[in-house]
Amino acid sequence: MRHIFLRSTSLLAAIVALSATACSKPAPVASVPEVTVAPAVDRQITEWDDFTGHFEAIQSVEVRPRVSGFIDHVSFPEGATVQQGSVLLTIDPRPYEAEVSHAEAELEQAKTHESLAKQQLDRANKLVNTQAISREELDSRTSGLAEGSAAVRAAEAALRNAKLNLEWTTVRAPISGRVGRAEITAGNLVQGGSPTASLLTTIVSLDPIFVYFDSDEQAYLKYVGATGAAQGKGHTVQIGLANETGFPHEGTLDFVDNRVDRTAGTMRIRAVLRNPDHQFAPGLFARVRLAGGAQRQATMIQDQAIGTDQDRKFVLVLKSDSTVEYRAIEVGRVVDGLRVVQTGLKPGENIVINGLLRVRPGMKVAPKHAAMLAIK
Repeated sequence: MRHIFLRSTSLLAAIVALSATACSKPAPVASVPEVTVAPAVDRQITEWDDFTGHFEAIQSVEVRPRVSGFIDHVSFPEGATVQQGSVLLTIDPRPYEAEVSHAEAELEQAKTHESLAKQQLDRANKLVNTQAISREELDSRTSGLAEGSAAVRAAEAALRNAKLNLEWTTVRAPISGRVGRAEITAGNLVQGGSPTASLLTTIVSLDPIFVYFDSDEQAYLKYVGATGAAQGKGHTVQIGLANETGFPHEGTLDFVDNRVDRTAGTMRIRAVLRNPDHQFAPGLFARVRLAGGAQRQATMIQDQAIGTDQDRKFVLVLKSDSTVEYRAIEVGRVVDGLRVVQTGLKPGENIVINGLLRVRPGMKVAPKHAAMLAIK
């Protein structure tokens, strides 16, 4: 029994010694999260409002025949650029040439009748003085000359009309621009001279060209409403295509509609820009940027540094004791890759730009300093 007691005592002493050794080790220290911080920058900016629009030709013409007939020849290459007055199509002119000849003959006949009536009136004036003819006969011959003169004028008008119809058998481009496809080819009969005349082709002007876009009420009030619609003209407009980076093209605001669409709450606005290389085609979509005001100083940060707390935006600001502080902010637009901060932050304050999800307000962090670079 004594041996058993001594053995138990020795085992208990060993356990106590091990426990004392374990308790003497230092407690593990919690690691400090590493984050990247950068100072908010102060920059001079011009704010812009962005819209989506489309190009539209200043002039667009549906070419239709003014006279009826069979198409003799199509002279234009489809899709080519044509100048005003260029020959597009030719309608068989022979029926109209015959009409011109007939009208010329009618004119000659009318002139002959007029000449005869004038001679008869001259004789009547001589005879009436000797009372060889009656006054009634003189009046009749005077009326005959007036009728002859009227017949000449009618024949001249008919001849002008016939020549005009003959001229219209050659269909010319009414404007300069790009011509579409030939809707009717040679050999077909076309009907002209009415609103339902056959469509031959279309032409759209290319330089300059319009860009139409719709603005909301806030943008309208910013650019136009405060000073009147006429004052909206002349604003610089920057334009980019769908496959371009940025807004490399520049135009000028030249038209603001006279009413707001009550259904959509938008106002139609138009800009005009040069298109010497015919790069822009009617119907293309355009990205439009309109300057929102004069240049001003603004505090700017990266978008990735902004957190969302329900309906509020916030950043974590690094304090002097290496802890982070919750700061509610009000943000504006992105300008040149950085987000404008309207309120809540001052230039030069360091904020967390990387590692935002690893820390909470009040935590101590191991900051790694970097520059506030624009994100493209």
